[in-house]
Amino acid sequence: MKIAFVGKGGSGKTTLSSLFIRHLAANEAHVVAVDADINQHLGAALGLDENEAAALPAMGAQLPLIKDYLRGTNPRISSAATMIKTTPPGEGSRLLRVREDNPVYDACARTVRLDDGEIKLMATGPFTETDLGVACYHSKVGAVELCLNHLVDGQDEYVVVDMTAGSDSFASGMFTRFDMTFLVAEPTRKGVSVYRQYKDYARDFGVALKVVGNKVQGEDDLDFLRSEVGDDLLVGIGQSDWVRTMEKGRPAPFELLEADNRMALQALQNAAEDSYELRDWERYTRQMVHFHLKNAESWGNEKTGADLAAQVDPAFVLHEHLSEPSAAQPA
Repeated sequence: MKIAFVGKGGSGKTTLSSLFIRHLAANEAHVVAVDADINQHLGAALGLDENEAAALPAMGAQLPLIKDYLRGTNPRISSAATMIKTTPPGEGSRLLRVREDNPVYDACARTVRLDDGEIKLMATGPFTETDLGVACYHSKVGAVELCLNHLVDGQDEYVVVDMTAGSDSFASGMFTRFDMTFLVAEPTRKGVSVYRQYKDYARDFGVALKVVGNKVQGEDDLDFLRSEVGDDLLVGIGQSDWVRTMEKGRPAPFELLEADNRMALQALQNAAEDSYELRDWERYTRQMVHFHLKNAESWGNEKTGADLAAQVDPAFVLHEHLSEPSAAQPA
């Protein structure tokens, strides 16, 4: 399942996404974690030291490799150079799977060992001096979107993405790529402002959205969140001595995380598992194509010099069964 964590800057979305990833690993789930925020903090939240976090390969820097691999033998894509962040897969495209080895993972993913298991961690990469004046951070995040467009995952597999702060993911269709979006909100007016933006944008696209209240100090905070977001409030998470210790660089075993917070993380996993029953691969593919055509018309055709609408394979539907070994992809 594909899970996004969103929220305003400082809401605690990276901390909560890292706790959720640890929780999944402790429950023996297969996890690919993606830091899609150019302010790279997920690695540190998962226990990497400064040097280890800085050494994570940048997906944005590997975009030519990613495009070349995913293109495969798709006859509708004349060259990897004509692929943009919204390019959908078709017959002959290579797909990514959570449990496999492939050149994209070799170049972009690193194994992170946690207390109760291990995960694959990928990172968009920071904005560098060489990007100044010639690129925007959306081009970096585009590598994540392209991979999500070509990814098939099963019920016991998780792709957890720590998204950019605010509502920036609406610059493309990436907000529709997820089975469940957890919006992290503090119990303040500013804390729920991003929720209103997400709710408005996502309403017409069937995006599953649940609010996770963070830094909740009591029932009054929960009452405030309920009054602002209604039934979208899933759970509240309180202050955590375990997190404070971890942020000081002295992490305790994850099993010592406060019982209330562990129960809250289980509520997130239960909600994610419930969303699996609502998967609609035809809608998912249709939305992918919709945003690709919009991006092609607004800037993609001009940038690539190609008619990117011709990349759409009308007979192709991305589906979980394509992850089965019998659905062989080009070597």
